[in-house]
Amino acid sequence: MHTDSLDKQIKTRLNKLQKRLRREVGQAIAAFNMIEDGDKVMVCLSGGKDSYAMLDILLNLQKSAPIRFELVAVNLDQKQPGFPEEILPNYLESIGVPFHIVERDTYSIVKSVVPEGKTTCALCSRLRRGTLYGFADEIGANKIALGHHRDDILETFFLNMFYGGKLKSMPPKLVSDDGKNMVIRPLAYAREKDIAEYAELREFPIIPCNLCGSQENLQRQVIKEMLQGWDKTNPGRIETMFRALCNVVPSHLADHQLFDFKGLQLGFAHGIVPGADTIMGPLDDDEETGANGSGVQMMEKIDILSL
Repeated sequence: MHTDSLDKQIKTRLNKLQKRLRREVGQAIAAFNMIEDGDKVMVCLSGGKDSYAMLDILLNLQKSAPIRFELVAVNLDQKQPGFPEEILPNYLESIGVPFHIVERDTYSIVKSVVPEGKTTCALCSRLRRGTLYGFADEIGANKIALGHHRDDILETFFLNMFYGGKLKSMPPKLVSDDGKNMVIRPLAYAREKDIAEYAELREFPIIPCNLCGSQENLQRQVIKEMLQGWDKTNPGRIETMFRALCNVVPSHLADHQLFDFKGLQLGFAHGIVPGADTIMGPLDDDEETGANGSGVQMMEKIDILSL
């Protein structure tokens, strides 16, 4: 294949990915009102593919957004041995983005507290988050943008369900426990594989996280492999599961603190979503007439009350 033809294909693919990610980030921002006129958004940049892509797409949106908002990139230098300190400043200077490098030796704290061979992620994340929250106050940023994507949100959901006994995940938008910081996740609708390909095509100077080592047996890694397996064997399942997180029916779960089951009486429908007693949705025309030739899909959509 000629070089010119290959370059054209790469550019075409890059443009498609950028449009997709831009659309998904825009939809997430609009759905959750993540960024408003006059906001100062602190974009947390780790040096990984996700945060690079987030900053890149936000800068792209900033140029054409109907509102005015400020972006400032912030990296936390955790003093990991061998960390290439020059990469992020050089990159951020090259694209003309205001930035700060915050130096905190959280590496030594984590290594001194966590026993050898144990997972460092929880403590590392907590220390990093606390430092970034405090710095946001210092620079007057009223929003903190983190690079978690759709796959992260799903992984966290299954981690909490399998190991924590909770239906809980990463919300696209939240207020910190002390009420002082607003955290947003603009990549909430974006797929990790799209972000990874975009980062590769954009040739971001990726910095690997070596603090954790490989930690191949992490519970999150197990969940990630499970989801990746489902994605290969059952295309579309990941999308369906994420839609489920966005379509919660409290009256059809079992949390009596979330829904007033005790007060439920005949004729009482407060808080119940219309049509919630159907397994799927209403039948479309083809399925009603059997035109699609599949009795399985039809049976899956039978009203549960008629069984």
